[in-house]
Amino acid sequence: MSMTRREFLQVLATAAAAGLPLGSRSALAEAQPETFYRIPRFGQVSLLHMTDCHAQLLPIYFREPSVNIGVGAAAGQPPHLVGEALLKHYGIRPGTREAHAFTHLDFVQAARTYGKVGGFAHLATLVKWLRAERPGALLLDGGDTWQGSATALWTQGQDMVDACLQLGVDIMTAHWEFTLGAERVKEVVEKDFKGKVAFVAQNVKTTDFGDPVFEPYVIREINGVPVAIIGQAFPYTPIANPRYMVPEWSFGIQDERLQKLVEEVRGKGAQVVVLLSHNGMDVDLKLATRVTGIDVILGGHTHDGVPQPSVVKNASGRTLVTNGGSNGKFLGVLDLEVKGGKVADYRYRLVPVFANLLPPDPDMERLIRSLRAPYEERLQEKLAVSEGLLYRRGNFNGSFDQVILDALMAVKGAEIAFSPGFRWGTTILPGEPITMERLMDQTAITYPYTTLNELSGEQIKMILEDVCDNLFNPDPYLQQGGDMVRVGGLQYTCSPNETIGRRISNMTLRGKPLDPAKKYKVAGWAPVAEGATGEPVWEVVARYLRDRKTIPTPKLNLPKLVGVKGNPGVA
Repeated sequence: MSMTRREFLQVLATAAAAGLPLGSRSALAEAQPETFYRIPRFGQVSLLHMTDCHAQLLPIYFREPSVNIGVGAAAGQPPHLVGEALLKHYGIRPGTREAHAFTHLDFVQAARTYGKVGGFAHLATLVKWLRAERPGALLLDGGDTWQGSATALWTQGQDMVDACLQLGVDIMTAHWEFTLGAERVKEVVEKDFKGKVAFVAQNVKTTDFGDPVFEPYVIREINGVPVAIIGQAFPYTPIANPRYMVPEWSFGIQDERLQKLVEEVRGKGAQVVVLLSHNGMDVDLKLATRVTGIDVILGGHTHDGVPQPSVVKNASGRTLVTNGGSNGKFLGVLDLEVKGGKVADYRYRLVPVFANLLPPDPDMERLIRSLRAPYEERLQEKLAVSEGLLYRRGNFNGSFDQVILDALMAVKGAEIAFSPGFRWGTTILPGEPITMERLMDQTAITYPYTTLNELSGEQIKMILEDVCDNLFNPDPYLQQGGDMVRVGGLQYTCSPNETIGRRISNMTLRGKPLDPAKKYKVAGWAPVAEGATGEPVWEVVARYLRDRKTIPTPKLNLPKLVGVKGNPGVA
């Protein structure tokens, strides 16, 4: 199915008039789809980019972080801008749809005004229209697509594979996909995707002979222009996730190999070179200074919704570095003008996908209904009602993370609880039910085991220091892109600008200093060690929620921060 611009806008106008909740006259003006989604075509080459949807097939709420601290050279620079600082940097007017999409500001009221975001049926409508105006446009998927929901877990990602085929994805790279196991990934690539979707990852090799596991790149001609798309899977997969799931594959950044591939595709006539990356934006910004000849990095992993690219100068010119947000909220639209065999100019917009402005595509809507039908009753089980806003994203803690921590301590009888600093997970507005589906949005992984261990105060400090260094090491190549481990029960002070061993201090439990030699009961989940067992975390939290029925607004257990006054990454 294809639509002309006129047909598309007529459908959008009808949808907008059919009940969009509005809070002001300015919101009414923004509700005109022909204004909000007017993106004039530019140049010969068009690329559409989605990333980190984390298996969210339906529209959702997703709150952006109020804390995203940059250290060293990254302090005060994109993507480490939040709230008003982000709006000012990009010239976005406060109180608008885009201000809501890109920041946490007035989140509850704005969410109720502008509605939910994402949803593959709504995304499909936008993709079809953009492709109708941009002949030959490629749709690129940056990964973290087959994980993050109950149905993706229960179908081993098949629901997302089917949805991406329906959406028309052309090229893909990966990260959380690997937690389904090497055999499952290869099965999809060699069967479902064969002849339809190119799965590219230049930095995944066999551990024995260093042979490439996947195609490193593809070259596609768009309106007479040869375009190379090189894939970059998440380089720290065997560290951040269980090694036993991909035992015969090695990863890493591999920037020297990447440089050779850039030269190789240029030698084959590529006039545009794009890196489809799952490195995370800080890593991509550094990589762009070291690897020359890349025109654009379409990035993911760190979930940073960055309205415009950062322009990085290097030995051969410049590289545009983007990051495309998460949870299906955005679609990146990149138009390139090529003259004399090279990129001469560009236009880029990271487009928020508002479900109230985009009518659902009928074919995708039917597919989603059929995919969800066998699980609908289980998904809709009402566990409790939330009195407050429940969200995850932020450097140190989120209110849904706090619920998980409280559940772990209560059910496991622990004094302290740890929960991973995952950046995926949808948001629940005050007064909404916490269903099994919303709980699974926070916990749906293939290694969900809960644990209870006795750890000394010294061991606890070492764990916190190690995770904190991963987040705040000034060298991006030593970061892995997650947020700080969420901590329940234990209070502490964090100094992000310090060095490892000196960032964590003043640890107390129930008002008393943590004893380095004493053992404490610590609950957690998502162990990466092979052979781990335990009750799945969603069962633990579901039991906690069912018993309480109503969840008051959680009191966030946040560290005291030192040395970040005036940092625009802190709202």
